[in-house]
Amino acid sequence: MTRNQRAALWIAAIIGVGVLSAWLFQRPIGMWLFDRAVERGVARDPLATLPDGLHVGLCGTGSPLPARERAASCTVVIAGKAMFVVDAGEGAARNISLMGLPNGQIRALFLTHFHSDHIDGMGPMMLLRWTASGNRSPLPVHGPTGVEGVIAGFNAAYALDNGYRTAHHGAQITPPAAAGAVAMSFDLPASPTVVYDAGGLRVTAFAVDHRPVRPSVGYRFDYKGRSVVISGDTARSKTLETAAKGADLLIHEALQPKMVKTLAAQLDKVGRKQTAQIMRDILDYHASPAQAADSARTAGVKMLVLSHVVPSMPSPYLDAAFLDGAEDHLDGPIVVGEDGEYFSLPAKGTAIERGRWF
Repeated sequence: MTRNQRAALWIAAIIGVGVLSAWLFQRPIGMWLFDRAVERGVARDPLATLPDGLHVGLCGTGSPLPARERAASCTVVIAGKAMFVVDAGEGAARNISLMGLPNGQIRALFLTHFHSDHIDGMGPMMLLRWTASGNRSPLPVHGPTGVEGVIAGFNAAYALDNGYRTAHHGAQITPPAAAGAVAMSFDLPASPTVVYDAGGLRVTAFAVDHRPVRPSVGYRFDYKGRSVVISGDTARSKTLETAAKGADLLIHEALQPKMVKTLAAQLDKVGRKQTAQIMRDILDYHASPAQAADSARTAGVKMLVLSHVVPSMPSPYLDAAFLDGAEDHLDGPIVVGEDGEYFSLPAKGTAIERGRWF
């Protein structure tokens, strides 16, 4: 037997012993791994490491079309250490937790409109903000007229569950007065209108074109010289371009028409005529990547991030096809957003730093 053969046998034996040990001691090793994961996860606090400034986390970049990689519409905005959320689609609260951010510290939720994929994650968000958080009042939910009915419906749906939790955990952990949400309604603005102003943060609402969905708004967040605009769902809108003038960051929805038409054609081919028609219908009240880039150029924003991606892209490799030349419409950077990404804008500066919280 050669030296190399003997060495190979020793290596194989060592590996075999390791595999056997891992199998024999699977339970204690598993508990040790679990303990370490819990220790790291519970101690994780991205908020503590953020510099003073305005920060954006993508907690949902998907659409109503199911996708393993993307939750429905949700954007976290952090001003200093104060955390706010725009829209709460399915999976929003889950992703906020996975990003290491505490749902219990959400100061307020802002709704752009009342399509299901922008509100159907509110139940878990309300629950996680309430339980064991120390909050003593419900989640404030700002939105245009109609938000009162949405909040009343969610509060009614969760009323029995809220009662069960207080009965089980007690009023110190789950105080009844803090359960659910409270509506903070405003009229559809004829021009950009400030709807929140506290702690150095100013939030301005503006109408967008998502007809026949009305009311529908976007929001601009200004804090210590930095600014972020979130479009909500919209076709290309002059009102958005006006409200976004000079903003650092524009988070804009985007639908790729060629891809949606391909989906519609395939659905027709397999006999799913009604769903195919829905695909054709959605073409006229969303913006394409190129149109979003045109709006960003008109507004003079520094960076464009595409969210509410339709159809949902399962891999960054498809980003070039999704953009389809939109880069030629804007001198600045365009990012096809993904769940878990964040953008950090330190106060009174110009830098935009990117990273991941997943």
